[in-house]
Amino acid sequence: MHPTIRLSVLDQTPIRNGGDASAALRESIRLARLADRLGYTRYWLSEHHNTTTLAGASPEILIARLAAETRHIRLGSGGIMLPNHSALKVAENFRLLEALYPGRIDLGLGRAPGGDRLTAQLLNPTNTFDPQDYIRQIKDLEAFLSETPTPGTYEGKIRAIPHVDTQPELWMLTSSGESAYLAAHFGMALSFAQFINPVGGPEAVKAYRTRFKPSATLAEPKANVGIFAFCSEDPKKVQEVQTLIDYRLLGFEKGRYDEIPTLAAATAYEYTQAEQQRVLYNRQRTAVGTPEQMKEKLEDLAAAFEVDEIVISTFTETLEDRLRSYELLADVFGLALRPGSNPVLLSGQEA
Repeated sequence: MHPTIRLSVLDQTPIRNGGDASAALRESIRLARLADRLGYTRYWLSEHHNTTTLAGASPEILIARLAAETRHIRLGSGGIMLPNHSALKVAENFRLLEALYPGRIDLGLGRAPGGDRLTAQLLNPTNTFDPQDYIRQIKDLEAFLSETPTPGTYEGKIRAIPHVDTQPELWMLTSSGESAYLAAHFGMALSFAQFINPVGGPEAVKAYRTRFKPSATLAEPKANVGIFAFCSEDPKKVQEVQTLIDYRLLGFEKGRYDEIPTLAAATAYEYTQAEQQRVLYNRQRTAVGTPEQMKEKLEDLAAAFEVDEIVISTFTETLEDRLRSYELLADVFGLALRPGSNPVLLSGQEA
């Protein structure tokens, strides 16, 4: 008997072929409203830079907009790439969000640049890419959020404002598994990015649980797993989206960062034998299928990681397919429809 599985959203704010950043952000508003109404647990936004295919350079700004459009769902970063920023400024941004939307804000942290190293250096000229600097930033961030005097806060002389009685929920993001040890040490929740790296996830989460040290904000280990996923009642549509995802992931690996994949391009592409092997490998980062197939796949994923929450990131060629996939998954796992949430139009109308 599988435990009840909760579903969440990771929105990487994809820009569609023929569209623009403004349209992508309006799509995020619609998806957030829908996820709120359908009973999804949280809605995370990623941080990316120096690309023309994604619109989300500043999760904290979009979190504020989407939180205003929703009533129940948690909003957060998946994640803030901490080395790109000042720990004090991150603390102030998320304290302000917590003051606006108490009990609904997640602060997910990562250490990848969210782009290339040159861009990361411009975002934060003091960034040395030293793992020890990242650890110091985490310590400083925790001190600012808890108002604990430490050397990083000049012994309490520097405070993150505004003062609030609650804190955003802290999550550590990892794809390599290394940050699982940091999450355990600092007593933070952990999210494993299966959609980035399909190897070693269950072992990383197990190690996190074994080494977890309770903190002031989290008494017991807490984990989830993220994956690229798509659901449709039409088997042909399922195959088409799998073909699109295969092409997209391979293109990213080959450095085609500014290409917006289309089904036509994906279908016409002739894979070498080596590329076909990469496609098979990358399919471990995805879960695609009909409702019946997705129930089995996601239950197996949750069981492998021993978690009760899966974070879904969905890329499709059309907005309607993306929204419908989240609807079907909510139905498959019996998410509770929330009354009174902002309605979503599944027609071509804009939010």
